[in-house]
This record gives sequence, structure tokens and C-alpha cells, in this order.
Amino acid sequence: MDYVEASPFINAFHQSMIIGAIFMAAAGIIWYLIYQIRVSAISDFHIKYDFINRNEIKTLKTTAYLFGIAAGFMINLYASDKMKDIEVWFFARLAISIFGGTLVGYVGHLIFEYYYPTVLHKKLLKWRYTPRKNPKTGATMRLLSEEEEDVHLESGMQAEENLFSIDYDVWIDEKTGDVKIEKYPGHLEALQCNNCGFYTMKVQKEEITKQASATEPGELVKYYECTYCKMTRATAFNLSNKQTEADYKNLKYKFKVNKDIDLVKLEIHSTVKGKKQYEFQNLEEAQKFLTEFDFDKSDKRYEV
Repeated sequence: MDYVEASPFINAFHQSMIIGAIFMAAAGIIWYLIYQIRVSAISDFHIKYDFINRNEIKTLKTTAYLFGIAAGFMINLYASDKMKDIEVWFFARLAISIFGGTLVGYVGHLIFEYYYPTVLHKKLLKWRYTPRKNPKTGATMRLLSEEEEDVHLESGMQAEENLFSIDYDVWIDEKTGDVKIEKYPGHLEALQCNNCGFYTMKVQKEEITKQASATEPGELVKYYECTYCKMTRATAFNLSNKQTEADYKNLKYKFKVNKDIDLVKLEIHSTVKGKKQYEFQNLEEAQKFLTEFDFDKSDKRYEV
């Protein structure tokens, strides 16, 4: 049987697929390495936290897309030694390569969009709570508790914390009295979904159900939806008029050790009345609710 040499177009096509696959795979690796070098070059833990929070998922997604394109090029080399000219198999393989490359990129997108935020959350906590050094003396600084830090926060900062839109960490050098205040996104910006377990539960809308008065706090209801599994829930928060220092202290979060707790969830079962779920913004509120709980007169504000 006579040997049939592949057409110039087919040879050039296969050569371009090899070069393209190598280039895209290399581009993905270089893109990721550049990001890691930039992270390593940041010495300030707070700046590193912000940089990782803004860029890590976007960088990993781009890397996955580049690898997806490389995979598509590689698929286009399948049985290249048997293809001599443009025929039906050429177009079938082209379609398969597009599908395969898209699948690789899309799987990467799903992983970094829905699964990876949980991993990233733990990584960010490491940088957020690593002890700070006083740039003047090199001494280790101490992170103040929620109650202690109020003295160092302006009234507007306290208002942001009470509405969970912004979270502030205050570090102090107890020998010199030097203070370092760091600003972070509110810890209720993206919660862990109780249904799927991913940190994809985000606020969709807010509604003030009770206006604050001079003597009593108001109430703000936030409606959440998981961007992954579409589970929804509503949670009530105290809304203060922010007029006095005592007002802040009455509404201040009470968790001292478990700083990463976002809310308290209760599930109450009854053999007669069935099951009800409730959510609270702090432990004291949940304890007060339990001492006054009546299944027939349960507070609808906290029902999930």
C-alpha cells in the first residue's frame, strides 16, 4: 500500500495546534506564577489580605480558561498521523476539541466560583489574624476584643460594624500605646450556606421593618439567597439611632473567642407542632429567645 503524505494545510494545522497548546499551557503557568510572586512580595498582612481577596479567584479562573484552550488544542492532535486531508473526521475532531476545551474551562470556573471560596476564606483568616508587628519598635501587637476596640473607633466606624457592612480590627502595642486599625469587608457580605456549605449566601435586599427611636433600637431585615443552590432566608438585626455611646454597647456583638461566628441558628422540634428554625445575630439574643419561647407564640421575625 502506497504511503500518502498529509496535505500542507493539515501539516500546518497540526503544527499550529502543538504550538498553541504549549503556548496556552505556558501562559497559564506563568500567569499563576506572576500572581504568586506578587503575593509573596507584599509584606503587610492587611494589604496581602486585600490583594488575595480581590485577585486570587480571578487569577485561578483565568488560569483554568488558558488550560481549557490548551486542552482543546491537544484534542485536535488526536490521530493526527492518520489524517491526510480535510475530511469528515477533521470537522468532527474540531467540534470535539471545542467541546472538550470548553468543558475543562467550565469545570475550572465552577470549582473556583463555588467550592474555592471556602478554601479562600480559611486562607484569608490566616492573614487577618496573624499577629502584627509595630513598625516602629518591632514588638508584637495584640488584637483587641469587640468591646475593647470601641474606644479607638469613630462613631461612623461603629455604625458600620453594627450594620455588618464593614468590620474593623484594632491592634495595639501595649508598651507604647501605638494603635493600628485595619478595615475589612463586613463578615455578613457572604455567609456559608446551610444547605450546600459554600460561602455563597449573599444579601439580595434589605428592609427596615421598625424605625429606631430615641429610646429603642429599630429592626433591619436582610434577605439572603445562595448564588449556588438558590436557598433563601431572612434574618433580623437591631438598627440603632447611634446617638450615644451606651447605645453602641447595648447592641455590640458579644462573641469574644469565636470571632468568626456570623450568626446563631436554632432548630426546635416538637412531636406535635413539627419543626421550626430561627436565626439570631448573637448568643444573648438566642438565649433570651429560649427563656421566653412559646411554640404557639413564637416570634416570626427570626423564623427562617
